[in-house]
Amino acid sequence: MINSMIYLRKYNAISLAILFHFMGVIGILFTPFSKLFVESTPYVMLFMSFLLTKSQSIIDKKFIIFFLISFLIGMITEIIGVNSGILFGHYQYGTVLGPKLFGVPLLIGFNWFIIVFCADSFLSQLIQLTQRRYQFNKKIIPIVLIIGGALITTSFDFIMEPAAIKLHFWTWENDKIPLLNYVCWFLISGFLLSIKSIFKITIVNNFASQLFIVQMIFFLMLSLFL
Repeated sequence: MINSMIYLRKYNAISLAILFHFMGVIGILFTPFSKLFVESTPYVMLFMSFLLTKSQSIIDKKFIIFFLISFLIGMITEIIGVNSGILFGHYQYGTVLGPKLFGVPLLIGFNWFIIVFCADSFLSQLIQLTQRRYQFNKKIIPIVLIIGGALITTSFDFIMEPAAIKLHFWTWENDKIPLLNYVCWFLISGFLLSIKSIFKITIVNNFASQLFIVQMIFFLMLSLFL
Protein backbone atom coordinates (compact mmCIF):
# COMPACT_ATOMS: atom_id res chain seq x y z
CA MET A 1 0.00 0.00 0.00
CA ILE A 2 2.79 2.43 0.96
CA ASN A 3 4.76 1.59 -2.20
CA SER A 4 1.64 2.21 -4.29
CA MET A 5 1.17 5.65 -2.70
CA ILE A 6 4.82 6.57 -3.37
CA TYR A 7 4.44 5.40 -6.99
CA LEU A 8 1.28 7.47 -7.51
CA ARG A 9 2.80 10.51 -5.81
CA LYS A 10 5.89 10.35 -8.04
CA TYR A 11 4.12 9.85 -11.35
CA ASN A 12 1.25 12.22 -10.59
CA ALA A 13 3.82 14.93 -9.88
CA ILE A 14 5.73 14.56 -13.16
CA SER A 15 2.48 14.19 -15.12
CA LEU A 16 1.18 17.45 -13.64
CA ALA A 17 4.50 19.21 -14.31
CA ILE A 18 4.50 18.13 -17.96
CA LEU A 19 0.82 19.09 -18.35
CA PHE A 20 1.24 22.57 -16.85
CA HIS A 21 4.38 23.39 -18.85
CA PHE A 22 2.92 21.99 -22.08
CA MET A 23 -0.22 24.09 -21.58
CA GLY A 24 2.03 27.07 -20.87
CA VAL A 25 3.90 26.69 -24.15
CA ILE A 26 0.68 26.25 -26.15
CA GLY A 27 -1.09 29.07 -24.32
CA ILE A 28 1.76 31.56 -24.71
CA LEU A 29 2.68 30.76 -28.30
CA PHE A 30 -0.60 29.84 -29.98
CA THR A 31 -3.59 31.41 -28.21
CA PRO A 32 -4.98 34.95 -27.88
CA PHE A 33 -4.75 34.51 -24.09
CA SER A 34 -0.96 34.70 -23.98
CA LYS A 35 -0.95 37.48 -21.38
CA LEU A 36 -3.17 35.44 -19.06
CA PHE A 37 -0.83 32.45 -19.28
CA VAL A 38 2.21 34.64 -18.60
CA GLU A 39 0.52 36.25 -15.60
CA SER A 40 -0.18 32.79 -14.14
CA THR A 41 3.59 32.16 -13.85
CA PRO A 42 3.82 32.87 -10.07
CA TYR A 43 1.04 30.37 -9.33
CA VAL A 44 2.67 27.68 -11.48
CA MET A 45 6.03 28.27 -9.74
CA LEU A 46 4.41 27.93 -6.31
CA PHE A 47 2.61 24.78 -7.41
CA MET A 48 5.88 23.27 -8.66
CA SER A 49 7.42 24.13 -5.27
CA PHE A 50 4.54 22.30 -3.61
CA LEU A 51 5.06 19.23 -5.81
CA LEU A 52 8.78 19.25 -5.04
CA THR A 53 8.06 19.30 -1.32
CA LYS A 54 5.47 16.52 -1.57
CA SER A 55 7.84 14.32 -3.59
CA GLN A 56 10.83 14.88 -1.30
CA SER A 57 11.57 11.69 0.63
CA ILE A 58 13.58 13.34 3.42
CA ILE A 59 12.57 16.69 4.89
CA ASP A 60 14.68 17.25 7.99
CA LYS A 61 16.34 20.21 9.70
CA LYS A 62 19.27 20.14 7.30
CA PHE A 63 16.97 20.28 4.29
CA ILE A 64 14.98 23.19 5.77
CA ILE A 65 18.20 25.06 6.62
CA PHE A 66 19.45 24.57 3.06
CA PHE A 67 16.16 25.92 1.70
CA LEU A 68 16.33 28.99 3.96
CA ILE A 69 19.97 29.67 3.07
CA SER A 70 19.23 29.30 -0.66
CA PHE A 71 16.23 31.62 -0.37
CA LEU A 72 18.12 34.26 1.61
CA ILE A 73 21.30 34.15 -0.49
CA GLY A 74 19.21 34.32 -3.65
CA MET A 75 17.21 37.31 -2.40
CA ILE A 76 20.20 39.18 -0.94
CA THR A 77 22.37 38.82 -4.04
CA GLU A 78 19.48 39.81 -6.32
CA ILE A 79 18.64 42.85 -4.16
CA ILE A 80 22.29 43.94 -4.38
CA GLY A 81 22.23 43.31 -8.12
CA VAL A 82 19.01 45.19 -8.85
CA ASN A 83 19.90 48.19 -6.70
CA SER A 84 23.59 48.55 -7.54
CA GLY A 85 24.51 46.59 -10.67
CA ILE A 86 27.54 45.22 -8.82
CA LEU A 87 26.23 41.67 -9.13
CA PHE A 88 24.77 40.27 -12.38
CA GLY A 89 24.76 43.68 -14.09
CA HIS A 90 22.16 46.40 -14.55
CA TYR A 91 18.65 44.96 -14.72
CA GLN A 92 15.14 45.47 -13.32
CA TYR A 93 12.27 43.10 -12.59
CA GLY A 94 8.84 43.61 -14.12
CA THR A 95 5.50 43.03 -12.44
CA VAL A 96 4.83 39.50 -13.73
CA LEU A 97 6.50 37.63 -10.87
CA GLY A 98 4.45 39.22 -8.10
CA PRO A 99 5.20 41.15 -4.89
CA LYS A 100 8.71 42.56 -4.48
CA LEU A 101 11.12 43.26 -1.67
CA PHE A 102 13.53 46.11 -2.51
CA GLY A 103 12.82 45.58 -6.21
CA VAL A 104 13.13 41.77 -6.22
CA PRO A 105 10.08 39.45 -6.42
CA LEU A 106 9.89 37.11 -3.43
CA LEU A 107 9.43 34.25 -5.89
CA ILE A 108 13.03 34.73 -7.02
CA GLY A 109 14.24 33.38 -3.67
CA PHE A 110 12.16 30.25 -4.26
CA ASN A 111 13.45 30.09 -7.81
CA TRP A 112 17.08 30.01 -6.69
CA PHE A 113 16.35 27.09 -4.41
CA ILE A 114 14.34 25.19 -7.04
CA ILE A 115 16.95 25.56 -9.80
CA VAL A 116 19.93 24.64 -7.60
CA PHE A 117 18.03 21.79 -5.96
CA CYS A 118 16.80 20.34 -9.27
CA ALA A 119 20.16 20.74 -11.02
CA ASP A 120 21.94 18.95 -8.17
CA SER A 121 19.37 16.16 -8.22
CA PHE A 122 19.74 15.80 -12.00
CA LEU A 123 23.54 15.62 -11.81
CA SER A 124 23.46 13.25 -8.83
CA GLN A 125 21.30 10.79 -10.75
CA LEU A 126 23.50 11.15 -13.82
CA ILE A 127 26.58 10.29 -11.74
CA GLN A 128 24.80 7.30 -10.19
CA LEU A 129 23.91 5.96 -13.65
CA THR A 130 27.46 6.51 -14.91
CA GLN A 131 28.97 4.78 -11.90
CA ARG A 132 27.24 1.57 -12.88
CA ARG A 133 29.67 1.33 -15.79
CA TYR A 134 32.63 3.39 -14.56
CA GLN A 135 33.94 3.49 -11.00
CA PHE A 136 34.80 7.03 -9.90
CA ASN A 137 36.94 7.97 -6.94
CA LYS A 138 34.32 8.81 -4.30
CA LYS A 139 36.46 11.67 -3.02
CA ILE A 140 36.01 13.67 -6.23
CA ILE A 141 32.23 13.24 -6.46
CA PRO A 142 31.43 16.20 -4.10
CA ILE A 143 33.72 18.42 -6.21
CA VAL A 144 32.04 17.23 -9.42
CA LEU A 145 28.62 17.93 -7.89
CA ILE A 146 29.64 21.48 -6.93
CA ILE A 147 31.41 22.51 -10.13
CA GLY A 148 29.17 20.47 -12.43
CA GLY A 149 26.04 21.64 -10.64
CA ALA A 150 27.14 25.27 -10.94
CA LEU A 151 27.76 24.81 -14.68
CA ILE A 152 24.34 23.21 -15.14
CA THR A 153 22.50 25.97 -13.26
CA THR A 154 24.38 28.59 -15.28
CA SER A 155 23.42 26.78 -18.48
CA PHE A 156 19.80 26.78 -17.30
CA ASP A 157 19.93 30.56 -16.88
CA PHE A 158 21.50 30.91 -20.34
CA ILE A 159 18.54 29.03 -21.85
CA MET A 160 15.98 30.85 -19.66
CA GLU A 161 17.20 34.42 -20.29
CA PRO A 162 15.84 35.02 -23.85
CA ALA A 163 12.36 33.74 -22.92
CA ALA A 164 12.28 35.57 -19.58
CA ILE A 165 13.14 38.86 -21.26
CA LYS A 166 10.48 38.41 -23.95
CA LEU A 167 7.91 37.55 -21.26
CA HIS A 168 8.89 40.73 -19.34
CA PHE A 169 10.03 38.87 -16.23
CA TRP A 170 12.96 41.30 -16.19
CA THR A 171 14.82 43.70 -18.48
CA TRP A 172 18.52 44.42 -19.02
CA GLU A 173 20.13 47.78 -19.57
CA ASN A 174 20.56 48.36 -23.32
CA ASP A 175 18.90 44.95 -23.87
CA LYS A 176 22.28 43.24 -23.40
CA ILE A 177 22.95 40.38 -20.98
CA PRO A 178 26.43 40.96 -19.51
CA LEU A 179 28.94 38.17 -18.98
CA LEU A 180 28.91 39.19 -15.30
CA ASN A 181 25.41 37.69 -15.03
CA TYR A 182 26.65 34.21 -15.87
CA VAL A 183 29.77 34.55 -13.73
CA CYS A 184 27.56 35.42 -10.74
CA TRP A 185 25.20 32.54 -11.48
CA PHE A 186 28.14 30.14 -11.49
CA LEU A 187 29.70 31.49 -8.29
CA ILE A 188 26.46 31.81 -6.29
CA SER A 189 25.10 28.40 -7.28
CA GLY A 190 28.52 26.88 -6.59
CA PHE A 191 28.49 28.49 -3.14
CA LEU A 192 25.02 27.09 -2.39
CA LEU A 193 26.05 23.63 -3.58
CA SER A 194 29.13 23.85 -1.35
CA ILE A 195 26.84 24.53 1.61
CA LYS A 196 24.76 21.50 0.66
CA SER A 197 27.92 19.41 0.59
CA ILE A 198 29.09 20.73 3.99
CA PHE A 199 25.71 19.96 5.58
CA LYS A 200 25.78 16.54 3.85
CA ILE A 201 22.21 16.92 2.66
CA THR A 202 21.08 13.87 0.72
CA ILE A 203 18.67 14.59 -2.12
CA VAL A 204 16.26 11.72 -2.72
CA ASN A 205 13.93 13.19 -5.30
CA ASN A 206 13.47 11.75 -8.80
CA PHE A 207 10.84 14.38 -9.55
CA ALA A 208 13.38 17.18 -9.02
CA SER A 209 15.61 15.95 -11.85
CA GLN A 210 12.58 15.36 -14.09
CA LEU A 211 11.25 18.85 -13.36
CA PHE A 212 14.65 20.30 -14.28
CA ILE A 213 14.44 18.67 -17.73
CA VAL A 214 10.81 19.78 -18.22
CA GLN A 215 11.64 23.39 -17.36
CA MET A 216 14.71 23.38 -19.61
CA ILE A 217 12.56 22.23 -22.54
CA PHE A 218 9.85 24.77 -21.62
CA PHE A 219 12.22 27.75 -21.71
CA LEU A 220 14.06 26.44 -24.75
CA MET A 221 10.80 26.21 -26.72
CA LEU A 222 9.80 29.73 -25.70
CA SER A 223 13.27 31.13 -26.43
CA LEU A 224 13.20 29.61 -29.92
CA PHE A 225 9.67 30.53 -30.97
CA LEU A 226 8.64 33.71 -29.13
